[in-house]
Amino acid sequence: MTDPLLKYREQHKHRLNYMPWLYWRLKDNHKQWAVAWQQEYQAYLMDMETIEIGKNVFISPLAHIFAERGRKITIADNTFIAADCVLHGPLTIGQEVAINHHCILDGGRAGIILHDQARLAAYTHLYAFNHGTAQDTAIYQQPVTSKGIEIGQDVWLGAHSGIRDGVKIGDHAVVGMNSMVTKNVEPYAVVAGNPAKWLKFRND
Repeated sequence: MTDPLLKYREQHKHRLNYMPWLYWRLKDNHKQWAVAWQQEYQAYLMDMETIEIGKNVFISPLAHIFAERGRKITIADNTFIAADCVLHGPLTIGQEVAINHHCILDGGRAGIILHDQARLAAYTHLYAFNHGTAQDTAIYQQPVTSKGIEIGQDVWLGAHSGIRDGVKIGDHAVVGMNSMVTKNVEPYAVVAGNPAKWLKFRND
């Protein structure tokens, strides 16, 4: 007979994988096993990949995290990474950053920086590289360039948004759902669309 408490715990883990902000709201009796679960998984990650993990971090074991030598991933305190994300270094992730489910971050060669309190809604994609497009060469044989991406403090990237290589998004900016950002975004700006265009400033 299956222990009902164990069955419940597995469902609770599944919930945390997709809603990791609940990790910080757990009652003491649940917090004990959840912290042990995370410590074990994060120790495994740090043993297998070139990754540095801060304190009080939640990383879903259903996320896919790759940080070979030369592509280090650094994750600061109080950050979460939800299920089905794909993270490939180099990445520098600040404190209190939220990376929700199905996000893709590929640092290319130049890397991606997420400053403190950046919020990435589900299915956000950041690719810090690009292919050439000369017509006389197949795309897969084109030279690959990488300029890097930087997301400022307290930035909110809406669900299904995309950020192009070379883009810098200023502090406190907001990117609307389903937007494609191809140019730098000023601090406090609200942008949306494909390509994303300025709508207003949050601090007007």
